[in-house]
Amino acid sequence: MLDIRLVTGPDRFDTLVLPVRSVEGTDAPAALVPTAATLSDDLVAEATALVPAAALTGAAGETRIHLRPLATPVRLLLLGVGDGDETGWRAAGAALVRALAEQSTATVALPADAPAEAVRGLAEGALLASYRFRLTDAGSTPALTGLEIAVAEPERYAAALDTAGTTARMTCFARDLTNMPSSVKNPEWFADQVAGLAADLPEVDLRVWQPDELAEAGFGGILAVGGGSAKGPRLVELGWHPAGATTHVVLVGKGITFDTGGISIKPLSGMKLMRKDMAGAAAVVAATLGAAALRLPVRVTALAPLAENMVSGSAFRPGDVIQHYGGLTSESTNSDAEGRLVLADALAYAVDRLAPDVLVDLATLTGANSIALGSRTAALYTENDGLAEALVSTAAEAGERSWRMPLVGDYVEYLGSDLADFYSAPNRGAGSVVAALYLREFTGDLRDRWVHFDMSAPAWSSDSNGELAKGATGWGVRGLLRWLATLA
Repeated sequence: MLDIRLVTGPDRFDTLVLPVRSVEGTDAPAALVPTAATLSDDLVAEATALVPAAALTGAAGETRIHLRPLATPVRLLLLGVGDGDETGWRAAGAALVRALAEQSTATVALPADAPAEAVRGLAEGALLASYRFRLTDAGSTPALTGLEIAVAEPERYAAALDTAGTTARMTCFARDLTNMPSSVKNPEWFADQVAGLAADLPEVDLRVWQPDELAEAGFGGILAVGGGSAKGPRLVELGWHPAGATTHVVLVGKGITFDTGGISIKPLSGMKLMRKDMAGAAAVVAATLGAAALRLPVRVTALAPLAENMVSGSAFRPGDVIQHYGGLTSESTNSDAEGRLVLADALAYAVDRLAPDVLVDLATLTGANSIALGSRTAALYTENDGLAEALVSTAAEAGERSWRMPLVGDYVEYLGSDLADFYSAPNRGAGSVVAALYLREFTGDLRDRWVHFDMSAPAWSSDSNGELAKGATGWGVRGLLRWLATLA
């Protein structure tokens, strides 16, 4: 991972990055931002003249490189930061990494009055954009390995940089889990990765439920979905329980380590990226580990129900009736609607055994989400206006978009089954809404304190864009950590 340090200003710059800000209400398209670093008058004059000469607008993420082979610094990067808010600095950090991909080090000179959010945004953007996942070392990482941020008082920004580093590290952990091919990644492997990282954090509890334990406790949904695979299912229960915490949040994430669709088998086009179908589970365990690393004074428990949905003689069938944890039953209408079955078990267990104050689930659940909201926005469902507002706003601050969708009461009748309590996936339209209504049936007394994110589309990026690298995005980690911090 990119090494980022706070400095007061080194004596020599090889590559110097100077911020350029948009100027509203004036004829000037952009302006060089005065920085805390001590720069020569000639250098400042040269950089100031370059802004209009290069037709810079100051838009966040805009870059221009000016080479000075006989001078110091040798390379000058003018970097647009927009209005100078955290979002602008995050875009700037990502653009900086891409513009200097062939350089080894650089120094960014921040304004003397820069808020802590500037350091957090710049660092998060740079760290996340420098992420790469490959199973070979060839061409796997950018050349940029070190970034100095020059500020007047480094100690003033230390906490912001630490938070940015932890947030990026946990987001990248979620990306690693999601990107890993399913030839390696199975429920047991996933649990082992979580255990390895959790071992380094004090006051973190981990229980990995084995198949026989799941059977004894009645986790029928997890067992049904995992029944067709030679790799048995698991339930990861990960807890950060700081002394004195007064709020308990349970995070549930869908963890299908590969999804063939089961007997309702997917076509190749729908199956080839199904290693991403555990992105919700990756996000909730990473957010919980992040809360522990940041020592947030809020109790957090992550539940990751893990299974491979495979085709075999022991796979569950459409028409099967599944008894979930707690006793409610589902008639399977489509074995490719498996994620809600494992989530139903985990939600019911959370309500029965963990007594949380708030219950939040994340799931790559439906393609209908992307049809409604596109590739970068998750659908949010809840009956609680306050929770909806808080989660949407904090996720947006962190750079993750979501949009509240309706829980339409008229559609509850679609769930009615002649054989069981519910159909798992009635084929009557409004797929994302009906899936949320189904999950709500397993939230019991926490129905009014439950939030569901349908985040299949934003869990994956088809190209490198801003702070996103091609592949898994780690969607949910940044927003959840930002929200958990507000509860603390």
